[in-house]
Amino acid sequence: MRTSIIRIGNSQGIRIPKVLLQQSHLGTEVELDVEDEKIIIRSASHPRQGWGEKFKLMAESSDDKIIDDDLSVQTEWEKEEWQW
Repeated sequence: MRTSIIRIGNSQGIRIPKVLLQQSHLGTEVELDVEDEKIIIRSASHPRQGWGEKFKLMAESSDDKIIDDDLSVQTEWEKEEWQW
């Protein structure tokens, strides 16, 4: 499919046909990258998406325990460098 670059204020852009948006499942936010002289458009990532469900599963499987045995013990770095 061929399209034209159009002026949008001080920038330029393209119109993406509805059928391509539906097929690509792009949302309202996207990330743009350039790879090998091509512009790549991806759905914007949400780094913490799904964390709530993962934490719930951890709690249900009793895998949400504190790893450190004794948090009251300070390391030498904490004793010398840390300031409250």
